[in-house]
Amino acid sequence: MSKDVEILGELEHDALTEIINIGVNRAASNLRKMIGDQVHLSVPSIDIVTQRRAARLISEREISELIAVRQDFSGPFSGRAMLIFPEEKSLELVRAVTGGTLSLEEMIDIEHEALAETGNVNLNSCLATMANMLQRSMTMTIPQILRGTGNVLFEVHDDTAIDGLVLFLYIDFAVRTRDIRGYIAMMMDMPSLVMLRDLLAEFIARIIGDDSAPVGEQGLASA
Repeated sequence: MSKDVEILGELEHDALTEIINIGVNRAASNLRKMIGDQVHLSVPSIDIVTQRRAARLISEREISELIAVRQDFSGPFSGRAMLIFPEEKSLELVRAVTGGTLSLEEMIDIEHEALAETGNVNLNSCLATMANMLQRSMTMTIPQILRGTGNVLFEVHDDTAIDGLVLFLYIDFAVRTRDIRGYIAMMMDMPSLVMLRDLLAEFIARIIGDDSAPVGEQGLASA
């Protein structure tokens, strides 16, 4: 069962879903420009879960090894964002980004750089929208490439006594004509979740204060 009800009220949850939806759609627009193909996104599914549950959520869908572009972010709240997809699809994504003009050897040579740039552009789009709509600023680290299982990506270890809570934003995106699929995830700890809840309350108060527009329209106008 999701634990988000304990931290986020219904309005805060809906507001966060709207903000993230706008952010990932901007990210998808950037990805479309990079690869020249239509990108399909699901509606964000937002849950507060343990690190182990987050690892299971991704592992239940993908049986192969995973690859992720990870960037840590900091500001009024902090955490990490990851663009995740099956490792077997990494070279196909590189092929799409580079226009399919490179040989296999050339794609392998630039795989790390191409994946890092893809993740950087898209994760920045998502987080910049989030920061803008909450009227705060955030900084991000340079992208890192991670490879492994869900346990590796979400730092789950057998000897870990404390299983921390994370905000898991599950967004399924697909480039269907190229057989590429992947996910975007963001993780935050409890202090950051509490700060995010307070910022969402401020965001809602600003929207409610404008009687001229419904919540959805005002949220879009603020982006």
